[in-house]
Amino acid sequence: MSIATALRCTAFLGARQIAAGTLQSVALSVKAALAEDQRLPALVFDDATGHQIDLDLRGTDDEIVQRLAAHPFVHQGATKRPELRGPGRPKLGVVAREVTLLPRHWEWLNLQPGGASVALRKLVDEVRRTNGARDRTRQAREATYRFMSAMVGNEPGYEEAARALFANDGARFGSLIAKWPTDVSAYVMRLAEAAFPSERSTR
Repeated sequence: MSIATALRCTAFLGARQIAAGTLQSVALSVKAALAEDQRLPALVFDDATGHQIDLDLRGTDDEIVQRLAAHPFVHQGATKRPELRGPGRPKLGVVAREVTLLPRHWEWLNLQPGGASVALRKLVDEVRRTNGARDRTRQAREATYRFMSAMVGNEPGYEEAARALFANDGARFGSLIAKWPTDVSAYVMRLAEAAFPSERSTR
């Protein structure tokens, strides 16, 4: 599966949503929309992170699609097909990177069953389980804020909505963004779906 079919994104022409789906389909839709109307800017956003995606829409459709394979948003492993494996112990996908710790940390890790690497993996997995909901909330808030900063920084109530977002005030946040253009407001709510844990717990 290529990045062009794996990455999900949404495009706006001004405040109007014009496309949503894979990066490839959205890129081609944006090109077609701009061919008809270049008076308003077209902006594309990653649905998972709220990051704005810059696209090179020059040339033919085939040329655009080919350039997407080298896009900065591409994860190196995304375009590789699953490797066919024979019998034997499967690879664990372990990646070696440098970790800097104090001597007492290394001493403790080396005393753990399996050694430092196994102990570190267990610690990371435990923290991920413990902080999973908190991490999802933080990521949703960050994604929502990125999109808001790019799209609605000049809209009435923007600063108040940003404060409500990080203050976990879902009711006030919803009332403020409801005054924005319909497509923009709907996308903000989609990004912010996991941003208000206290709201979910009371449902």
